[in-house]
Amino acid sequence: MKNFLLIFCVLALLISCKGKNKANAVKETRTSGTLKILVDESVGPIVQDQIDVFSLDYPDAKFQTTVKPEEKLLPAFLNDSVRVIVLPRLLTKAEEKYYNQRNIKINTSRFAVDGIALITNQGNIDSTINVKEVIDILQGKKSDKKLVFDNAYSSTFQYFKKLANINQFPATGVYSKNSSKEVIKLIAEDKNFIGILGVNWITGKDAEMSGYLSQIKVLGVKNVKGEVGDDQFYKPTQNNLINGVYPFLRNINIIDCEGRDGLGTGFATWLRSQRGQLIVLKSGLGPHKLMPREINLTKESNK
Repeated sequence: MKNFLLIFCVLALLISCKGKNKANAVKETRTSGTLKILVDESVGPIVQDQIDVFSLDYPDAKFQTTVKPEEKLLPAFLNDSVRVIVLPRLLTKAEEKYYNQRNIKINTSRFAVDGIALITNQGNIDSTINVKEVIDILQGKKSDKKLVFDNAYSSTFQYFKKLANINQFPATGVYSKNSSKEVIKLIAEDKNFIGILGVNWITGKDAEMSGYLSQIKVLGVKNVKGEVGDDQFYKPTQNNLINGVYPFLRNINIIDCEGRDGLGTGFATWLRSQRGQLIVLKSGLGPHKLMPREINLTKESNK
């Protein structure tokens, strides 16, 4: 009899806990639930800014964010572990096949225009560089300049491999660290390198990096002849990103393959809303679209 009562009590407790968990579970909508999202490290700051404000607006929305270099993220995205990813590029045809074969719709939304910045130490006499010089270094041609990337698996690394039309970088002249923060720290301490990283890492308000950022400067870049931006040296300022004259431009996209109308859809829509676009503007990046300014007109009193 005692054993029977013990089993009964345990079962009653389990049923009670299950009922409470079900009652406490947040229903998934466009503004509530839990979203697993992969974020390319080179655009991490702007995405985190967006998540912070979205979470304030919608407290029932929770994010499980994984921030890594592009090539470290893609396996989880392509094997269906996580279906939402933020990349500074579009999926390739080969990558799209993973979802097309399962008849899962791919929704891609651009929400910002990013640039890849070239930075150097304040003590370096150089303040400009042209695209041809960068390509020459990447192709292994002799140069007194040394480039250092945020990560050997990053999207910036892939961008420049494609630009220089090479499969791998030369044995000398090109190096990589483990993160954008490490690149900033290296450039702040050593004037012998040119760092390459996403613009939002040098326009953010990261207190940890502020001291290092004060020791670096951003190089002006001139494009190859015949391309936009070949008339002078341009820095990756917000206006130059918006006008498209800075040579190293790329779009930041949120790619949603959840196959349902949920928090992923809601967040993607919000990123392109006026609220989301104002955050992009504040970050120093180029917005997907410029928000119309509201002008208050008042009638002047007759004198």
